[in-house]
Amino acid sequence: MISNERPSPFGSRSYGQPKPAVNEDTLRTERIQIERKTFIFTLKENPRGRFLRITEDVGGRRDNIIIPAPGLEDFLKQIEDMVKASNEIPPKDYAS
Repeated sequence: MISNERPSPFGSRSYGQPKPAVNEDTLRTERIQIERKTFIFTLKENPRGRFLRITEDVGGRRDNIIIPAPGLEDFLKQIEDMVKASNEIPPKDYAS
């Protein structure tokens, strides 16, 4: 028996019907390439509000994070602080 054939210790789970698709409007999209990664920033809006979806694409594998619009200023502040720290803290020499 291979690992995915074993019965789950949690029993069988029925998740019911899949959630219906939510209508989302794309307001703006920007794409940047950094080394071997592509980042896609998409500002969207749906009935629950606006949000920023950041997609990281590395060789066809995609990961997403979603930031609700009310948190964008806090997110930006943290990014700015990290950029400042990266510029102020000298890099370590890992060649030794």
